[in-house]
Amino acid sequence: MSTTTIHYGLLIALAIALVFAAFTDIQRRQIDNWLNGAIALGAPLFWWASGLSLWPDVAIQLGVACAAFVLLAGLFALKVMGGGDVKLLTVLALWIPPEIFMQLLVIMAIAGGVLTIAMGAWHFLRRQKERLAIPYGVAIAFGGLWVLAVNYLPAAALAASAQ
Repeated sequence: MSTTTIHYGLLIALAIALVFAAFTDIQRRQIDNWLNGAIALGAPLFWWASGLSLWPDVAIQLGVACAAFVLLAGLFALKVMGGGDVKLLTVLALWIPPEIFMQLLVIMAIAGGVLTIAMGAWHFLRRQKERLAIPYGVAIAFGGLWVLAVNYLPAAALAASAQ
């Protein structure tokens, strides 16, 4: 089995995990630790299949993930973000290069804004009194799937190399 096959197999597994995270967040407003752990454990295999060197490539991935965790944990402490969301974004930072991770954050923020407006309107129309809980894992998964599709699909790679 070639490293290219393993590379794309791992990306497919990541995409499935993101869809699963979105659905569990919709159902239970929770992203399971075992799912985040599985995504994290897949990252070293992905680094190997992608041909990343320990220095500086893997070190950069680890540094971005640590920085993301520190910043997002601060948002969690302020009760702005859920713990599962913090962990999901942190483990995604292990997989996605920094410049593409920034793309993920922008797409996630846009999707999260649309999701919040839609759910807020639905909440208002139904005249619900309880606090609105946004399943932000949906926006994170959308951003992750977006960057995977745009940056890792073979057609996207061919189009990028043609430019």
